[in-house]
Amino acid sequence: MTAKVIHTADPQMKRILEISESVAASRAAVLIHGESGTGKELLARYIHSKSNRASKPFVALNCAAVPEGLLESELFGYEKGAFTGADQRKIGKFEHAHQGTFLLDEISELPLSLQAKILRVLQEGEIERVGGLKAIKVDVRIIAASNKVLTDMVAQHQFREDLFYRLNVIPVEIPPLRNRPRDLELLSQFFVEVSCTENGLALKKLDESALAKIKSWRWPGNVRELQNVIERTVLLTAKPVISEQDLHIEGFTAAAAGRDTTIRPGMTVEEAERLLILKTLEHTEQNRTRAAELLGISIRTLRNKINEYKMEVGLE
Repeated sequence: MTAKVIHTADPQMKRILEISESVAASRAAVLIHGESGTGKELLARYIHSKSNRASKPFVALNCAAVPEGLLESELFGYEKGAFTGADQRKIGKFEHAHQGTFLLDEISELPLSLQAKILRVLQEGEIERVGGLKAIKVDVRIIAASNKVLTDMVAQHQFREDLFYRLNVIPVEIPPLRNRPRDLELLSQFFVEVSCTENGLALKKLDESALAKIKSWRWPGNVRELQNVIERTVLLTAKPVISEQDLHIEGFTAAAAGRDTTIRPGMTVEEAERLLILKTLEHTEQNRTRAAELLGISIRTLRNKINEYKMEVGLE
């Protein structure tokens, strides 16, 4: 497998890559923390590609994207007849990742009952399918990722302390894009080249005014948001040189580039949170998955907040 390339000019990110490469060959669990869109899965793939498991499977599961009732069978599989509708055996993600690497993305969304079973895999190297009667040995290197601070969740009894310490052997903190000024220009130019190449267009470039606008935005969606903005701009701009006026940054205003003045002193936390969610949903044209990414929460948490505040919002 060819090593995944991570483009960076940021000293912190370069140090993260050095650490990742140095521990890639080990069996140690890695816990990656960072905001949505910072590249947690890309880093996990980079670690896998540098390891002696590179020719074996890399399997990823977003724990927040699977309904809670289906998570156990997704992770561990099930035997024929385990429940109504189980008309044949299903192999779970852990078995698919045998001898390879398994990324548990958004691991903070795992219910406590399943956290205990993940702990068993880390301790014993074995699983049981739903409805199964025997343990199955699996050789899997686990990488976990989260946009939430797990130590806070441990303190609130929402995440098992013993599982946290098992996962936190190699902790990695990816800084948000707004704290990586050198990467803003490098990644912007890189995404312009990629977008032009993939769409069969003549190579374009960003002028100084465009770069200044990019550097003034806080990029709440991080690298993912930057990539989307650049691709949209490349496709909608006929000129070979992209200027400030050509950049299609949704919701960009001079005030938004600094601080959000729509949240006023005197508001309750609930009022401010409700307004932020509504504004973000408006910004994403009611795309809840995208809104959750920008807010740094899971889609499940966003749905709960919408229900809690009885918001009248459209469907994705």
